[in-house]
Amino acid sequence: MPQTPFDESERLVWAGNAAAYEAGFAKLCAHLVPRLLDAARVRTGARVLDAGTGTGSAAAAAGARGARVVAVDAEPDMARRAARSVPGARVVVAALPQLPFMDGYFDAVVGNFVLNHVGRPRAALDELRRVTRPGGRIALTVWAAPAAPGQALLGRAVEAAGVTRPPSLPTLAPEEDFPRTPDGLAGLLRDAGLAEAECVPLSWDHRTTPQEWWSGPAAGVATIGRTVLSQGPAATERIRRHFEALAREFTDDDGALVLPHTALLASGRVAG
Repeated sequence: MPQTPFDESERLVWAGNAAAYEAGFAKLCAHLVPRLLDAARVRTGARVLDAGTGTGSAAAAAGARGARVVAVDAEPDMARRAARSVPGARVVVAALPQLPFMDGYFDAVVGNFVLNHVGRPRAALDELRRVTRPGGRIALTVWAAPAAPGQALLGRAVEAAGVTRPPSLPTLAPEEDFPRTPDGLAGLLRDAGLAEAECVPLSWDHRTTPQEWWSGPAAGVATIGRTVLSQGPAATERIRRHFEALAREFTDDDGALVLPHTALLASGRVAG
């Protein structure tokens, strides 16, 4: 299946950025891992796929529960880092919606924010269902929309600086998108044939520092990072100044940033 322009952009956005991601945004994304594994009913002896493993947070946690873990990521730099971080896992470079596994191979599949990064979410979910055995479970997270205040902070700084997303970073095609709401994500799972599909919003405060939160975009991590760097050093500095000003809304007495975030956790059972 050929890649979409969105997929091709994602490969470029994340290439070589594993270390910078691990130092910042990965800590945010790891917050939901225990709930994700619970929803997939990951337990000792289960054969588990971590799809879109990134630097391996979910794979490591599944391994700590005694599961037999396979982790995949489309970005080789992420896969290498995950392999170092989770030596007990088998780590494979592969991109949804095409995975190199037999039908029904896994007891459980988890994808921590992976659907945010694929150009064909429905095809990706169909593929995750294909590799999960009948009766097995799939659990996924995505960011909720509209974004929570903490998640919106960097985007507000970009907007305040008068910088727009560059045309070289395409958005998801409208016909491939879905509502980033509990009903929207649960409906996506039901449309893929999953039984007992359910979705809950999860909100939490992510504690970080202004320096750490800015370091990811400044290194070009993710779409926000490519946008921050897209118009040259002067525009990047302008965004940084707006970020520092806006970040005061979220700074507590000890200088830490306390950023409210909301994500969606959905799960379902493969029928059969």
